[in-house]
Amino acid sequence: MNPLRILISNDDGVFADGIRTLAAVASERGHQVTVVCPDQERSATGHGLTLQSPIRAERADELFATNITAWGCSGTPADCVKLALFELLSEKPDVVISGINHGPNLGTDIFCSGTVAAALEGTLEGIPSLAVSIASFQWNDFRFAGELAMDVVEEALKKTWPKNLLLNLNIPPCKPKEMSALRWTRLSIRNYQEQFSRRLDPRGNTYFWLAGEAIKDLESSGDGPNDWPSDVSQIELNSPTLTPIQPDLFWRGSIKSLPKIKIGGQPVR
Repeated sequence: MNPLRILISNDDGVFADGIRTLAAVASERGHQVTVVCPDQERSATGHGLTLQSPIRAERADELFATNITAWGCSGTPADCVKLALFELLSEKPDVVISGINHGPNLGTDIFCSGTVAAALEGTLEGIPSLAVSIASFQWNDFRFAGELAMDVVEEALKKTWPKNLLLNLNIPPCKPKEMSALRWTRLSIRNYQEQFSRRLDPRGNTYFWLAGEAIKDLESSGDGPNDWPSDVSQIELNSPTLTPIQPDLFWRGSIKSLPKIKIGGQPVR
């Protein structure tokens, strides 16, 4: 295919191995690669934007392979993509890729994911976008994930990439020969047992450290093929997952199930 203009971002920061591997793989395939990502780790920032302080960006080409233009940005992942699209890039990219994230972005965890938020910024601007993650914090071999991400992007762009479609790719932490085939999946619903660890600093002041453990993964329901498995269940089977996501969060359940609300004696219609 013709060389693509690719914008790459992440939430793990400019020094992360995942983003450098992804950028290198894309460049080796002959694509024009620009990286604009946080200058330090900003995981779990969701779709936060920086409004109360300036955003600074510095060139970081030396951290990446030859022919890759890179910027480290003081903002959030969403800031980085916005800044790239409206200030740093001379041309609109053909695709936005966010990752490779060090850790999973499965199920409803995507709502707090900076990785997914960066890709979503591309989707909101009408650009085909992909988020890609390794479903483990201990796995450090990102090469296969980079190759698979580029295979998905190149193949999807040959076809019709629907408007407002964000693709979320998660890859199990195992060797390629141990993986099952790539599957379309639903988002699971992840329930957590939230825990705060209460501690004292050296001055005797109390502070809290947020921790949490997934206690239940529920199959999603509603629109979509009923035979699609959840993303969590497929990762547990060592199968890479590809989940279609859209920005529209509108309620898809039955209208009759909505609460019967009356304001001033008048029902909400």
